[in-house]
Amino acid sequence: MKRIYLDYAATTPVDERVINVMLPYFKEKFGNPSSVHGFGQISDSALDKSRRSIAANLGAAPSEIVFTSCGSESDNLAIRGTAFSRRKQFGFNHILISPIEHPAVQATADQLSALHGFEVSYLPVDQLGLVDREAFVNHLREDTALVSIMAANNEIGTINHLPEISEICRNRGIPIHTDAVQYGAHHEINVDTLGVDLISLGAHKFYGPKGVGVLYVRSGTELLPTQTGGSQEFGFRAATENIPLIVGMAEAYRLVQEEGPSRREHLIPLRNQIINFVLDEIPASLLTGSSLQHRLPNHASFVFEDLDGNLLVQVLDSEGFACSSGSACKTGDPKPSSVLTSLGYEPNWALGSLRVTLGKDTTQKEVDQFLEILPECIRRVREVSS
Repeated sequence: MKRIYLDYAATTPVDERVINVMLPYFKEKFGNPSSVHGFGQISDSALDKSRRSIAANLGAAPSEIVFTSCGSESDNLAIRGTAFSRRKQFGFNHILISPIEHPAVQATADQLSALHGFEVSYLPVDQLGLVDREAFVNHLREDTALVSIMAANNEIGTINHLPEISEICRNRGIPIHTDAVQYGAHHEINVDTLGVDLISLGAHKFYGPKGVGVLYVRSGTELLPTQTGGSQEFGFRAATENIPLIVGMAEAYRLVQEEGPSRREHLIPLRNQIINFVLDEIPASLLTGSSLQHRLPNHASFVFEDLDGNLLVQVLDSEGFACSSGSACKTGDPKPSSVLTSLGYEPNWALGSLRVTLGKDTTQKEVDQFLEILPECIRRVREVSS
């Protein structure tokens, strides 16, 4: 049985072109980029070239690109580093986030509250996962140290309109961070158009290697480093840079810019086919997240009434289809997704979630095969769930 992967929001396979540019840096070009000898300088040159490549593709300066180990670490550095810096400088103690942030943002903010006395407020969002401008303004305070709103949600695929929110923050002098791990995998980003001060990216979401990410830090945005012991990455992150992975991320992100429009053109009709089929053919089914226009191009997510979503994923897996129920970071948690409950879904709906996310190499035949088996899988799970 050929297995079909439909969980590209969780991770992606490394593009062969990315692997090829990485390989020399595992063996022949293995030097420490901090070393002054020739081996080190070769690695340092690759580090500089990769930084400049990602910066150019973001419309940023190379000095604004900080390499990390993943998107989650980038989130941690952005939230902790900014919160502690703003408290140290101004005594500001308030963090404002949405209730549908990635756990790397939510759990970090919650820990800052529990252990360090920061006050965390959660913005209301509508059932599509969109932040309301008026509610946002009403939640800002004089002592707000940081705002964090994700560009696109990993569970429901909603794309938030950040430029307007960013402008409000800029006018009030409040740093704003966005987790763009999902958004950046499919859409080109210009830091000035987006308007935010900090952006998190993770390579493995766009056919790059696991274990490497980026935090964009707008010039003038002050962070206290959360990992100390060295001067690497402009003093923001002490650790010897992982050159093979960084080179791979730069190439993978270059390909996002080069191929992004054609990838979206391929993905959107397949995504729409899945969404229309489920809503037309599966009883008691709802699309979660925003409309097709404000949705990630590869993302289809649903809730089904009175159905065990984790069991559905297992049944689909037994039929050769890899999907997910909610976020990969939460899989196995028997409680309803906090994202879905924040959107107002009752447990009998929220527990029956299914996320189908497509990749650049997903074929029409694979989607047709998936839709052929899906109704029967749902029927079987509903029989057990009832």
